[in-house]
Amino acid sequence: MKIKLDENLSRYLKQALQEVGFDVQTTADEGLNGKSDIEVSASARNEGRMIFTLDVEFADLRKYPLGTHPGIVLFRPRTLGAITVNSFVLRFVQSTDLKELDGCVIVVDQNRVRVRCPRKDENKSVEL
Repeated sequence: MKIKLDENLSRYLKQALQEVGFDVQTTADEGLNGKSDIEVSASARNEGRMIFTLDVEFADLRKYPLGTHPGIVLFRPRTLGAITVNSFVLRFVQSTDLKELDGCVIVVDQNRVRVRCPRKDENKSVEL
């Protein structure tokens, strides 16, 4: 699975995700820090990478319609310390088959995972 880490996630998360088997690039790797979300999204789409972010704007279905991208995962942890966020993201990826979420927008918070997919029968919310 290919992932692009948005600039608001720790660069140390890249190595942790690679260690569990993901192909990971960061916006910094590609000179995209400070670029618009549209540019980051276009780069991820062109590379077939799912976006991992803390930026709520990526969950706007009007800007990023379901099925028009490889997937967007918005993480909403209770606190934003790098170690806490990294652990939060790693717990999610280790318990989830990301391949099943192609084209979906996923919002992960402390209590549940909300999944919106291009196919209506796949939209769900799972309590944690």
